[in-house]
Amino acid sequence: MRKPRERPVSWKIRKQNLGARRKWMTPFVALDWICEWAAFGLANWAFLEVLEYLGSFSILVAVIFYFSESGARIKQRHYQAWQVINTAQGKGGSGGRIEALQELNADHVPLVGVDVSSAFLQGLNLSRANLLRSDFSSADLRNSNFTAVDFTFANLHSANLRNARLDDAKFLQTDLSNADLTGSNLVAADLTGAILDDADLTRANLRNVVWQHLASIKRTNLHAVVNAPEGFVAWAMSNGAVDVPEAEQ
Repeated sequence: MRKPRERPVSWKIRKQNLGARRKWMTPFVALDWICEWAAFGLANWAFLEVLEYLGSFSILVAVIFYFSESGARIKQRHYQAWQVINTAQGKGGSGGRIEALQELNADHVPLVGVDVSSAFLQGLNLSRANLLRSDFSSADLRNSNFTAVDFTFANLHSANLRNARLDDAKFLQTDLSNADLTGSNLVAADLTGAILDDADLTRANLRNVVWQHLASIKRTNLHAVVNAPEGFVAWAMSNGAVDVPEAEQ
């Protein structure tokens, strides 16, 4: 609420209050007195009060429009992210795809069928993403985070997954042939129906991995695997897996 200003005193009274000793301040006091009268006159001008209320109302309207259009802005952001991914499809390098993929995943957008084959995506963070039927073949995914990701029917042929976090990931019917999984974390990963032919599991953490229904594990390197489930190594070796030290690879 606007508070009414008190009417300024007359110049005669103001000049008397100044005193004889402070006559040198007269020009400054006069300017201040004029400003007081100007402020008094404007404070009682209803038009300015209306403008003040309109200014406050315009802020409220802007806030309402900002939130009402948030859905459209999100859709536009998603469209631009997909455009970045699709434009760079089949090309090497990142091309902004790391940021685009992470942004879509952060907004819980399914990445079903995404094709980033041969891309350079080191350090990619797609925790809990839906990557059903995706194509990451020959992609550089070193040090990436794929915790609890769904790679069902995905193509990870020749993907570089060194030191990647793959715990709780689903690799149902996934092609992991010739993939480099050296030092990766596969704790509780589900490999049901997965193809691991020619893959490298050197120093991979296999604690609680679901391996009983692997499709194929021929020539897969199991050198120095960590926390392998009971019976896994023996079964794998009898089905074509190998144990080759890194110096001999």
